[in-house]
Amino acid sequence: MSLRFILRRDFACVLKSSAFYFRNFHKFIGRMKHVKLSQTADLMPTLGLGTWQASPEVIESTVYKALDLGYRHIDTAFNYNNEEAIGNAIKKWIDDGKGTRKDLFITTKLPHVGNRASDVKKFLDLQLKRLQMDYVDLYLIHVPFGFHCDAETLTPVVNSNGEYDLDLDTDHVSTWKVMECCQKEGLIRNLGLSNFNEAQIEKIIDESTVKPQVLQVELHAYFQQMDLRKFCSDHDIVVTAYAPLGSPGAKDHFVNKYNYSPDAFPDLLGHPEVNEIAKSHEKTPAQILLRYLVQQSVVVIPKSTSDKRLKENASLYDFELTPYEINKLKKLDRGEDGRIFNFLFWKGVENHPEYPFKFLTLAADTK
Repeated sequence: MSLRFILRRDFACVLKSSAFYFRNFHKFIGRMKHVKLSQTADLMPTLGLGTWQASPEVIESTVYKALDLGYRHIDTAFNYNNEEAIGNAIKKWIDDGKGTRKDLFITTKLPHVGNRASDVKKFLDLQLKRLQMDYVDLYLIHVPFGFHCDAETLTPVVNSNGEYDLDLDTDHVSTWKVMECCQKEGLIRNLGLSNFNEAQIEKIIDESTVKPQVLQVELHAYFQQMDLRKFCSDHDIVVTAYAPLGSPGAKDHFVNKYNYSPDAFPDLLGHPEVNEIAKSHEKTPAQILLRYLVQQSVVVIPKSTSDKRLKENASLYDFELTPYEINKLKKLDRGEDGRIFNFLFWKGVENHPEYPFKFLTLAADTK
């Protein structure tokens, strides 16, 4: 056998294997851009635009830009006070002939002041009106506890001592059953939860007809929630990570709005190991942190109003972290010490029977 024949044969093998790799790499990337929801088979984009702390004046133009950049998943909530502006942006984008409603995946949430069966339809109807939509793709119970509602302002009632007026009759199952009815009416495509613990989720699973499709929780490299994610995986529940970058702007928000500041705030974007991995891939630290979660089938909803960061955050699907890099990032997990959002900025919330992090207050009492 001649050397020329051997070289030609080996070169053909390299070409063939390279073609196979690139074909399958693109298939892999295509799968990574969406997760399939188990009950409706709807495809949920793994990258969404978070809109917490985004004012109506800013978010309207931001959402339009994000849609132009290829974002198809927008996450909002009644409590964010920007649903109307988001609805305006989406309507304009569709009216401009750039896409259709079916191209989009829109998430919003039942607020803490509407966390009761009798209020679900009232708030959902108002939210659909604000969003200028006939349905939402995903509707979440925002938090497991409830506050009494000021009927005029639709905000929580706050007592004279500064504590929030707790609705101690919160009943997740009865609220969920009304949401199931709204789904049957075509007002909601998929149902989910946010900030619930395992026991609270399990109760709904055990007593409902439609199981939760999605759980949205705080999740980032310092707070990876491995046990909760395993529980969700076992029950075909997709996990969405809010604050996937450690929510760099949250501290100022807590201080300015609630006069409350956590003892420590993470600086994930400045972490040496995150920066080292970013340098090796010629990516930003934010792209590494987002890719880390998406590569594990976690949906991410980073918030940004910067054109530059919107583009950067969307560039997650053209590279892959190695098993070694994944393992390094897993070791950053601080467990409960990494949690930012314990909701104690709502004074007195820990006294609600459905406060989801009771173990935090118990641990504090024993120190």
